[in-house]
Amino acid sequence: MELTTPIRGVKGVGEKTEQLFQKTGVYTVGDILLRFPREYIRFPAPAEISEAVAGKKQAVVLRVEAPVIVKRTRSMQLAIASGVHNNQKMEFLWFHMPYVRNTLVKGQSYILYGSVQEKGGMLSMEQPVIYTPEQYHAVADSLQPVYGLTNGLSNNLYKKTLRQVLEQQLLLQEYLPQETRQSYKLAEYNYAVSQIHFPESMDALSKARRRLVFDEFFQFILYMQLQKEQGQKIENRFVFCDSSMLDPLLAKLPYTLTAAQLRVLDDIQTDLHGEYIMQRLVQGDVGSGKTIVAFFAMCLVSASGYQSALMAPTEVLAAQHYETFAQYIELFGIHTHLVLLTGTMTAKQKRRAYERLQLFPDAMVIGTHALFQEKAVYDNLALVITDEQHRFGVRQRETFSLKGESPHILVMSATPIPRTLAIILYGDLDISVIDEVPAKRLPVKNCVVGTGWRPNAYEFIRKEAALGHQAYVICPFVEASEYAEGENVIDYTQKLRQALPESIEVAFLHGKMRSDLKNKVMEAFAANEIQVLVSTTVVEVGVNVPNATVMMIEDAQRFGLAQLHQLRGRVGRGDAQSYCIMINTSDAKGASKRLDVLNRTNDGFQIASEDLKLRGPGDFFGIRQSGDMEFQLADIYQDAGVLRQASEEVQRILGCDRELELPEHEGLRRKAQEYFERQMERFNL
Repeated sequence: MELTTPIRGVKGVGEKTEQLFQKTGVYTVGDILLRFPREYIRFPAPAEISEAVAGKKQAVVLRVEAPVIVKRTRSMQLAIASGVHNNQKMEFLWFHMPYVRNTLVKGQSYILYGSVQEKGGMLSMEQPVIYTPEQYHAVADSLQPVYGLTNGLSNNLYKKTLRQVLEQQLLLQEYLPQETRQSYKLAEYNYAVSQIHFPESMDALSKARRRLVFDEFFQFILYMQLQKEQGQKIENRFVFCDSSMLDPLLAKLPYTLTAAQLRVLDDIQTDLHGEYIMQRLVQGDVGSGKTIVAFFAMCLVSASGYQSALMAPTEVLAAQHYETFAQYIELFGIHTHLVLLTGTMTAKQKRRAYERLQLFPDAMVIGTHALFQEKAVYDNLALVITDEQHRFGVRQRETFSLKGESPHILVMSATPIPRTLAIILYGDLDISVIDEVPAKRLPVKNCVVGTGWRPNAYEFIRKEAALGHQAYVICPFVEASEYAEGENVIDYTQKLRQALPESIEVAFLHGKMRSDLKNKVMEAFAANEIQVLVSTTVVEVGVNVPNATVMMIEDAQRFGLAQLHQLRGRVGRGDAQSYCIMINTSDAKGASKRLDVLNRTNDGFQIASEDLKLRGPGDFFGIRQSGDMEFQLADIYQDAGVLRQASEEVQRILGCDRELELPEHEGLRRKAQEYFERQMERFNL
């Protein structure tokens, strides 16, 4: 078996299972080794039935004293076992699993793991995992990995397949120089990969994770620095009209831009008229007004006779930007053409869009990654504006050069990153910050509450819906699983449909849905056809819904503060007062302390700074919040120290070997090339 062996080469993986693995991005044996766990769980000590507590995941001892009952209904078979301890009775239920009747033998003891619930005074556990005492003892003292899966692929099958691969002892090539590993006390690569999957201890997991986090930051920064060297000084051959042409447009705005917006717009104008091509990052807190700044930049380009393109992360947001820009063009009386180009447009619509790119050399173009597919030909593109999830480097810009000049690049970011870290992460870009929010916006009112406040929250949502407003409800998981410690979107949607009046339309949204379905749901929510949207964090980068006034976040302590702030930014975009309700399901004092930061301030940059202080190096069991740069493990907030070390090491190595020509840097050259190829594949270039 080799690292390049298809995953089907592993015993027990047939054609159907191979297809399920491929849905998770695993095609080869090497792929599964480098796809790391989402989180880990520790199994609790087994409890007697009388010690069970509703609302928690627990391991409960069941002494089988009566046969398992199997009830048949029209739609399913239900297996029921029951046990008693100190007069406390408990039922265990399995749906569509009649074979449990033969698994649980009368007179034997088992340990059942799952969520304990209470209904009508009776404790119960649905779909518990069954262990013999010996089996449970084997896993109770270990950290068990949990992977991101797809329907039909269980965590146990994933782990079993991975163990078989690890047993082959296939060696991944160490690429970091020995000097680097020694300087920063980094674990050996193969040891780190093995321990990140099946850690022998918490200490081993910490060492493995630190090595792999260093790798992710190091490769990212190395790639960016190499790009910066190649494209630092591209001559600006575009000739733009005087910036004063924007003055009459600014005067027609129904509001005044903030000083921060004007300052950033001035930075952009200076770059456009400068000697070299612009490569700038604009950081702006949620609701700070980055879009209008982007529009004015595109106006200047259009008035100068050139094309500009704005790339959005989702089709729904691209369509919303298109409608917003169309309104601006009408408001300002601008004579320019607006073109929309997205992946799900029909062939006829795309053809028409391509024709318009050729017909109108001053067009403003808005779309998704479809903007830069092969058939989209630009002869006059002078400015590309992207969000941080679609960053473009020098090699990608070369693609545009083949179609015309190298365009100016503007990257817009809503992630509040402290400047010291932003300089490291965006070292190839100049940085501007919009650090003010328009005065007309009312600050979001916040509250952090326990689970007992849920009925009040539901009533509050009902009242807001009665006033014609809408609400988001965020859950950490898509659906229930044996390991999911927290609320999930699917079950919570049903819970809300039962708790709220039928007149209130409740729908769900999550990242596993097909793109067209996600678009349909978001469009319906934006049109107020859906009043309550239950979602994972996929709405973090979403459409602007000014009518949404409530953001309710379940298991809030599982999220980073900066991500909570991003989610909160989905509301407060209209004239009505908005609210953020954070449900803290943890008893830990640290969780309350962290969440209280959001109670005290709506300033994203201050929150990010607090996050750096409060998230310790061992705090990596929550939900990662800096996923915008495709890090599997690394989080720029909790791993800020490792980020700085990786940056220092990149600078040291490039300082003595700019072209990575030394023999000891051969592995670094290879990794940089692999990283580049992944980026090209990501953008379909």
